[in-house]
Amino acid sequence: MAGRPGGRRGNGASIRKGLEITLFVAPALALLTLFVAVPIARAVQISFFKWKGFGDFEKFVGLDNYRRVLDNPEFIEAFQHNMIIVVASIAIQLPLGLAIALLLNRKMRFQGTIRTLIFVPYVISEVIAGVIWYQMFVPNEGLLDTILDKIGLSGPQQGFLGTLETALPALVVVLTWKYLGMAVILFLAGLQGVPEELYEAAQLDGASWWQIQRRITVPMLGPTLRTWAFLSMIGSLQLFDMVWVLTRGGPANATSTMATFLIQQGTQRSNYGIAAAASVILFVVALVLALTYQRFVMNRDNTVTVVRRKKVSR
Repeated sequence: MAGRPGGRRGNGASIRKGLEITLFVAPALALLTLFVAVPIARAVQISFFKWKGFGDFEKFVGLDNYRRVLDNPEFIEAFQHNMIIVVASIAIQLPLGLAIALLLNRKMRFQGTIRTLIFVPYVISEVIAGVIWYQMFVPNEGLLDTILDKIGLSGPQQGFLGTLETALPALVVVLTWKYLGMAVILFLAGLQGVPEELYEAAQLDGASWWQIQRRITVPMLGPTLRTWAFLSMIGSLQLFDMVWVLTRGGPANATSTMATFLIQQGTQRSNYGIAAAASVILFVVALVLALTYQRFVMNRDNTVTVVRRKKVSR
């Protein structure tokens, strides 16, 4: 009998805690449902119909829209561009961002100013950044062609963004400028967590700077590097704003992405069923890559953490 009041108090505390959690989580769940779950469900529904964007859904076509998307050479090309951007972004921004982070992690003059200047492009709106670079890429009159002319060189006749061979590399350059700051800031934050004692011990053992970075810095930054790579991959798959402002996917689909493909199908050609099917395919591709990355890469950090905790507890 003496244990009941305590049990009731415990149950009451649990209920109150559950209500508090629900109270704080409910608004986020409501917004997630309204702006994520409902649009996804709506896109899946539209993808099974031939719909021009107005009126009721009349003609059910089943999986035909998906077949038409996957058989469309423009979509396949857009998918390939997304994959190229994913690989190029990681291959360029990872070593460059890590090198800059290592440099800025040292004590130097104007360190805070340099960090700010590197991070500024990331906080600029994609549209504004796209307009700035579009003006710089203007043939003959833009800043880049002016600089090339001053040093006795010349750019493509149609401009870097208007030439098939240079449009995608030019886009990758702009994306590197835009998102490199995020990589640098994340890597700097990770470097702050590396114990200084490890560096001191390595120096006492006679390790070179390169050996210290390879044996200590990079392994300790592993979780940060993998998290950044995951965010970069997902962002590259969803890329739209910058491409649309700079090239609208041109010239001749040379810079098209899956996002620009579905926008063109929906807003310019009124093929909303095909656009919806393309959006679902984009979602599935991103989800599969995210789950695969989580399963084979990110879980490594969780496993290492569990093993370390078990060793400490012993």
